[in-house]
Amino acid sequence: MSKFRKDDGKETPAISTSALPDIVFMLLFFFMVTTTMRETDPLVKVKVPEATEISKLEKKSLVSYINVGPPMPMYQAQLGNEPRIQLNDQFAKVSDIGDYVEAERQAREEQERGQIVTSLKVDEYTKMGIVTEIKQELRKAAALHINYSARKATKRN
Repeated sequence: MSKFRKDDGKETPAISTSALPDIVFMLLFFFMVTTTMRETDPLVKVKVPEATEISKLEKKSLVSYINVGPPMPMYQAQLGNEPRIQLNDQFAKVSDIGDYVEAERQAREEQERGQIVTSLKVDEYTKMGIVTEIKQELRKAAALHINYSARKATKRN
C-alpha cells in the first residue's frame, strides 16, 4: 500500500497573463467589426404596431425609411405633439417626399434603382390621414414598392 502525502511547502504557480493583451485586442476587434452604427438619429418616437403575418426584407441596403410619429420630448416644445415626418436626419413636410425619393434613387447604382423599397415606420397611434398623404406623394414620385414596418405580435392566452 502506498501513502499519499500532502506537500505543504510548495506554492501554487502564478497565472500567466502574457496572452491577456492578445485576447483583449481580439475581442475589441471583433466588436468593432460586428457592431453597426445607427445611420440616422431618431427625431420622432416610433412604436411600430404589432402584426401577425410579417416577413423580413431581403436586401436592407435597398430600403429607404420614412419615420412618422410624435416628435421626441426635446422637440415637443417647439413642434407640439402632432405627428411629424422624418426623412434622414431632419423633419420634413409631405411635399418634400418626392425630392427625398429622387435623392435616394440617385444615391443607388443604376441596376438597383428599380428595386428600392420605401419602408414606412409609423407610430401605432398616428392617424391614417398623414399616412395616406405620404402614400399619395410616393405614388406621384413613382415609388410604388412600399413596406410597412411592424413587430411580431406576441401570443396572448
